[in-house]
Amino acid sequence: MSVRYLSCGDTAFTVEFGNQISPQINGQVMALHGAIGAARADGALKGVVETVPSMRSLMVTYDPMATSRAALQPEIDALISRGLPAEAKTRRVTIPCCYDDPEFAPDLTEVAERTKRTPEQVIEGHLKSAFTVYVLGFMPGLAYIAGLDPSLYLPRRSEPRVRVPKSSVSIAMNMTVIYPFESPGGWHLIGRTPIWLFDQRREQPVFLAPGDHLTFERIDRKTFDRIAAEVEAGTLDWSTLVKE
Repeated sequence: MSVRYLSCGDTAFTVEFGNQISPQINGQVMALHGAIGAARADGALKGVVETVPSMRSLMVTYDPMATSRAALQPEIDALISRGLPAEAKTRRVTIPCCYDDPEFAPDLTEVAERTKRTPEQVIEGHLKSAFTVYVLGFMPGLAYIAGLDPSLYLPRRSEPRVRVPKSSVSIAMNMTVIYPFESPGGWHLIGRTPIWLFDQRREQPVFLAPGDHLTFERIDRKTFDRIAAEVEAGTLDWSTLVKE
């Protein structure tokens, strides 16, 4: 396995596995992320503060008073040389999504026209997609989720919106994203989930994590309103959405 090490100042460096975005490369990133975590749990890699996965590389941050890149790089090389697990332990997450309300899916008809499909076929394609969280970025809780059915590939909108409602489900390229807050955005809005991707009341405010496998579950507006009320009240049993 060929990797490249790049310094990020005097407290971090990245381990780069390639220059493409692919399930194989991201799988290697997540496998090393897990291997370093396991090594730290066993008392190795002293001085490592955390590892941060991206689509094609892993950033390793460390305490410069305790260690250095020169000390850590051979240890990480040894981990890689011993062989990374083919698939790290991941969660399976189900995201409820309402596609049927025009308020929630203002771009559904346009996406159908541009992909030469019906709105129902667009929804079916989204539901059958095998999604994986690659990386978190842009804003707290926003996950870049790859694996969209190829029949639905579209570039971003030519004119981004100034305001995209919180919890909107959108698509562009080979990905889907869920907006954790109201914000500007240029992706195609095809639905909305009643859950919050970021909730500071929770012990872990960010719901999704790199490596999570995702499926979407279609719900109607009545079910959306019920779940949304539970989320707002803080009574939703989040464990029903996650299988370890």
